[in-house]
Amino acid sequence: MQFSCRFTISIHMLLVIATFQKNMTLSSTVLAESVNVNPVEIRRIMLLLSDAGLIDVKKGRGGIRLAKNPEDITFFDVFRAVESLENGGLFHFHEKPNQACPVGKKIHQTLLPKLREIQDAMEAKMAEMTLADVLAANC
Repeated sequence: MQFSCRFTISIHMLLVIATFQKNMTLSSTVLAESVNVNPVEIRRIMLLLSDAGLIDVKKGRGGIRLAKNPEDITFFDVFRAVESLENGGLFHFHEKPNQACPVGKKIHQTLLPKLREIQDAMEAKMAEMTLADVLAANC
């Protein structure tokens, strides 16, 4: 399983904003040039980040700014903003295991707690990492 690239693009965008917001007016075009993707994709992600309260976007010449300090933006905040998880879960079960099979009959109830544990661990680790951490390492 692999997530979309929205998460890593978002982190890249937030790093650019944090690095340059004091010195220049940032636009989707500037972000798109750094990330090297289409500005339309950048604008889609900007909308998600804005809806999550991570960035402020001013129309026209207002530009894009972080809505929070980098140390207050966790990887989990960004992940939640841009990755849609079906029913909140990372993992998706195959719908109709064979109920006549002793394994198939119990697979969901057997795996679900383990998969939840994996997801909880990932989310907890992401909540420990902030934009400030990567900002310090990258810039």
